[in-house]
Amino acid sequence: MTANTTSTAPRTGRIGHIGLNVTDLERSLAFYRDVLGYGVIGEGKEEGRRFAFLGEGARPVLTLWQQADAAYSGGHAGLHHLAIEVDSIERVKQYESALRSYGVKFAYEGVVPHGEGAASGGIFFHDPDGTRLEIYAPSGTQDEPAPVQSAPTCGFF
Repeated sequence: MTANTTSTAPRTGRIGHIGLNVTDLERSLAFYRDVLGYGVIGEGKEEGRRFAFLGEGARPVLTLWQQADAAYSGGHAGLHHLAIEVDSIERVKQYESALRSYGVKFAYEGVVPHGEGAASGGIFFHDPDGTRLEIYAPSGTQDEPAPVQSAPTCGFF
């Protein structure tokens, strides 16, 4: 059998938004809206069908679905972590300050690079249901020590 060198697969599409199952919509909504700054685009308040569409302006970025009975588990197949890109390390530090005020615990102390000598990096933490989150900038961390030498920092938190 010879390999087909002509692909018939469609071009890669953009990711439109991410949907997260949460245990308590109000708690998660407060976190993503009040701490991370996403606007509420729409909500479903019917018992058993509660959700919130969050976004930047009218563009949906994240949907929270109150469908989970237990916190996030990194041991199951599915989402590893959600990474949010910002323009600068200064902006990452602003988020870090807001998250600390909210009482969030971080996987690493301060802003860290994605790997030894990497320019990109950020902060790594968990949402109220334990979902792993990252806020990073594409440059500005190249002079900082990496907390994990043998793998990307974002891979094991």
